[in-house]
Amino acid sequence: MSAPLKDKVALVAGATRGAGRGMAVELGAAGATVYVTGRSTRTRRSEYDRPETIEDTADLVTEAGGQGIAVPADHLDPAQVRTLVERIDAEQGRLDVLVNDIWGGEKLFEWDSPLWEHDLDNGLRLLRLAVDTHAITSHHALPLLLRNPGGLVVEVTDGTADYNGDNYRVNFFYDLAKASVLRMAFALGHELGPRGATAVALTPGWLRSELMLETFGVAEENWRDALERVPHFAISETPRYVGRAVAALAADPDVSRFNGQSLSSGGLAQVYGFTDLDGSRPDAWRYLVEVQDAGGPADTSGYR
Repeated sequence: MSAPLKDKVALVAGATRGAGRGMAVELGAAGATVYVTGRSTRTRRSEYDRPETIEDTADLVTEAGGQGIAVPADHLDPAQVRTLVERIDAEQGRLDVLVNDIWGGEKLFEWDSPLWEHDLDNGLRLLRLAVDTHAITSHHALPLLLRNPGGLVVEVTDGTADYNGDNYRVNFFYDLAKASVLRMAFALGHELGPRGATAVALTPGWLRSELMLETFGVAEENWRDALERVPHFAISETPRYVGRAVAALAADPDVSRFNGQSLSSGGLAQVYGFTDLDGSRPDAWRYLVEVQDAGGPADTSGYR
């Protein structure tokens, strides 16, 4: 089997579940050593109070062909992040891929609540979890990543720059958080590019995360049962799809052509030729604009 990322070291910050887990596993499938971090462990849960753990993710990375290393870390705590990076340096002496996927805001935002009605403490904590964590992690990890040329930083968000530039996303705090991460990649592109590294923003499409499947009362095996209630869910994708996007970027010797850009799993599938686990190539953001937001009936023909 091909292992294009053999001898490469990745840190997926926020790899407990969802897109983070999918990206960690696919980096492992490409042969990488992957440090997976988060606050949910087999001995302690975060306020999400969900069963997924970083140890489970690390095991999946190893099963996929890489080496998964679980490290508990609260990325709002600079001291913990500094210790994490020092450990990676001591054990590996390098860092080739940094994925900033820390989020933790699912229970903190209120759909369609205006700023003045939204719980202020929850909104401000959402911003800290979505923005401060990424900045803290990059601050400590980038010196190690820059030690060798060709490093890659992936800032994970929800929505492309084009889509989010034209559309209000959920509420003030959510919209600001996701726009901020897009801008982080743009700014890091300016700072990393001249130093031999690349930064991109990356969004999955409509993600069939553990939480989303649970919300719709289905499992991955029967996810299409949810289409009767939510027809446009037909364009959804597994977390492994965006994981394959990250692995493709990390293995591309010409990845610098994307420096500072906003990318999507569906868009990159057209560039690199990878598919989701079912062999399809869902292009969710194009579908949202041309079908769902345009008021069309749910029909994924030509979009996956």
